Amino acid sequence: MKKDIQHKETDGKGMFYMEQDGEIIAELTYTLQDNNIMTLDHTETDPKFEGEGLASSLVKHSVDYAKEKNIRIDPLCRYAAAQFERHEEYREVQATEE
Repeated sequence: MKKDIQHKETDGKGMFYMEQDGEIIAELTYTLQDNNIMTLDHTETDPKFEGEGLASSLVKHSVDYAKEKNIRIDPLCRYAAAQFERHEEYREVQATEE
């Protein structure tokens, strides 16, 4: 199922999300730090839509967004961290501890 990913950000906090019939069915929230690091802090999918790949699409979208904006990602959320482990290509935007 192909869903459009939407984005909103206010004061350094944001989310990528998908809607159906005006309701959010999947979301990934983040905080953009002053050091240009986007911390992915929460991923959630409505149980009715689990298993459809919505959350993984949101993580991939956040990686593409980070590449486009030249920012790094700290995948704090357990789900996002697992996706970074699974997809080696995501690690090119992963923030490293210094």
